[in-house]
Amino acid sequence: MAQTRTTDTDTPYRPNLRRDVSASAIMAGFIAVAVSYAGPLLVTLEAARAGGLSAELTASWVWAISVGSGVISLIFSWFTRQPIMVAWSIPGAALLVTSLQPYVESGRYSEVIGAYIVCGVASAILGATGLLGKLIAATPKPITAAVLAGVLFPFAIKVAQAVIENPIVAGGLVLGYLVGRRWNPRYAVFVAMAIGGILATVTGATNALAIQFAITQPVWVTPSFSLQAVLEIAVPLFIVTAAGQNAPGLIVMHNSGYAANDRLLLGAAGVASAIFAPFNSHQLNFAAVTAAIATSEESHPDKRRRYIAGMSCGLFYIVGGFLATFIVSLFSAIPPGMITALAGVALLSPLQNSLYDTMHEGKHHKSVIEAALITLAVTISGVTALGIVSAFWGLLAGIVAYAILRPRPPKMDPAVEI
Repeated sequence: MAQTRTTDTDTPYRPNLRRDVSASAIMAGFIAVAVSYAGPLLVTLEAARAGGLSAELTASWVWAISVGSGVISLIFSWFTRQPIMVAWSIPGAALLVTSLQPYVESGRYSEVIGAYIVCGVASAILGATGLLGKLIAATPKPITAAVLAGVLFPFAIKVAQAVIENPIVAGGLVLGYLVGRRWNPRYAVFVAMAIGGILATVTGATNALAIQFAITQPVWVTPSFSLQAVLEIAVPLFIVTAAGQNAPGLIVMHNSGYAANDRLLLGAAGVASAIFAPFNSHQLNFAAVTAAIATSEESHPDKRRRYIAGMSCGLFYIVGGFLATFIVSLFSAIPPGMITALAGVALLSPLQNSLYDTMHEGKHHKSVIEAALITLAVTISGVTALGIVSAFWGLLAGIVAYAILRPRPPKMDPAVEI
């Protein structure tokens, strides 16, 4: 029997796996994995293609990031009773699109693996010290909420274009979502996905011939280390993952009302990154976009039972890792508009909550709202400078803006007696 825990309202609650399991939480975990494979995975596959990796190494890469993410998500969601969502670094994979080829062509790919290990160890140290968690906790909530809203916004605004390009499948999916929201909000995304899948099949939009089934076999690559690979791969990978993934991931947890143990979780993600690196995993980290799905009310109205979404996500990731070849071919057979629309509607609720928090100053001076809007604008812009994604620059811009805009408290006259 699990140990009795309390919520932030001090209401006694004794977790029970059998009772806490719900179809909506399991579906939230499945949707999170589906969104990961439909979007972030494609960035990884493009990096593998551009780098000239073999089919075996590419499949092993997908296996490593899937199984690594799944193990951490499953174990720590159960241990903490929170929807812990771990995934792979999207901006990190984007950096590798142009970084891998010279090492692969010169037969020095083992140095890339060594750089992955260095990055994982550095991430574990940063997480274990609690430095990143302290910085996030000290940042006003409207600014952190604006970062999350900026990360989620691109998914929402792509839905309209998906409907224009594929009105039957994507349009029917959106309509199904709205009907589901009216009928039962917890299962709205499930209704949307079911209707979209039926319409895609009926209209012949799916390409069944592209689907392949094969059990993925991981490939071990013995690492070697070089200063060049550390500077060219490990350092930028470390920066973009910490700024563009772990920081927004912590923001999602905090804004959803979870007191995430950043030292434990970020440290574990860093250790897992180093362990799975020899199998071609580049970097594991806190998820942001998919975590927003698992931590939303659509996962379960009771936040204490949403940890099931994190556990189901972990299980689906592990299964997906061993079926990596099948998963990749399956999503290549589904019309892109359906995946785009599904991701957009699944993230509408967390986007709404983030925008609400962005526009309410809470305990802070009202100027924090203007600073939060600056954060939102910079994050949505998608600007990338020095190899660092817009989420970091948006957060930095908001903090600097608030430091300038916030009026200083009046100095106390020493002559006045208190």
